[in-house]
Amino acid sequence: MARVGIPHALAYFLYHPFWKTFFESLGHEVITSTPTTRSILDRGVEETVNDACIPIKIYHGHVAELIGETDFIFCPRLVSVRRHGDFGSETFCPKFLGLPDLIRLTFDQAPPIIDTRIDLKQGKDQLESICREVGEQLGNDAQQSKAACEKAQRVHKRFLALLEKGMLPARAMEILFSPEKTVSPPDQKGEFNIAVVGYPYAIYDPYINVGLLNMLNKEQIKVYTQDMLSDKILNREARELPKSMFWYFSNRAVYGALHFMKKDYIDGIIHVTAFACGPDSMVDRLLEIEARRRGKPYLSISIDEHTAESGVRTRVEAFVDMLRYRRDKYEN
Repeated sequence: MARVGIPHALAYFLYHPFWKTFFESLGHEVITSTPTTRSILDRGVEETVNDACIPIKIYHGHVAELIGETDFIFCPRLVSVRRHGDFGSETFCPKFLGLPDLIRLTFDQAPPIIDTRIDLKQGKDQLESICREVGEQLGNDAQQSKAACEKAQRVHKRFLALLEKGMLPARAMEILFSPEKTVSPPDQKGEFNIAVVGYPYAIYDPYINVGLLNMLNKEQIKVYTQDMLSDKILNREARELPKSMFWYFSNRAVYGALHFMKKDYIDGIIHVTAFACGPDSMVDRLLEIEARRRGKPYLSISIDEHTAESGVRTRVEAFVDMLRYRRDKYEN
């Protein structure tokens, strides 16, 4: 049995249930780094190249925490996770593509890195061969890897179903991996409904966004995210664009935002954007233009290692006050 380390960052928020199930089904122990803390961020900033965005810096901090605790670190080379040919070529950003190399060159004492290339452009049938390759590195045979892959796919499907019911990833994972947990009834309607869009590692990491979702919850805001929408709904928005972007997470944010902008029950849009992220700067400008064209209130929140809770809280409170002013104005 091997101890496989999975950093609590980046793709973790959407794919952890799959890989945790896969490795454990093969008989290995999964060790996940703790949720982001100040020390993890500081270590990541210290180790990472200067021009990296904060999500990449934080990832390095999570890897550093796993060194000495695991036999392997799972850091796949994410290229593509779906066939998106009808809407243009799509991949992950260059830093995702080169992440295993960055980690390997940064940490001399790191354990072996499982950096299997994940490219599903040819279809989901590729997933089985990817799992077989990962299993081989851990000493498992093809039959064991196939069975583990099939089980992981079933768990991932249940995970996506929980997200589509309006759950956030952390809550959905609790239900999947804690048998005593039960599915809670849907949240009651809040004072306002706000769609929070952006990269999952910016939306769902409460340290990186200084507790944005908790702030909205305290303001009696019901939150929707693009990850609560099925691929069918997101791709419907893609068909209305003259051209999609090149990057997977960017497209999800754009498609989700465009969907929510059309819905009367959504009172406003918040885009969480990472400072120094090139693709994100284009996403933010596109969404700002579309929100203005559709008359939907829009707030952009940029985050980096210097973002302060007080600054974000002030902007969120002002945004909610503006929504109240609009509501009272139209009601009167």
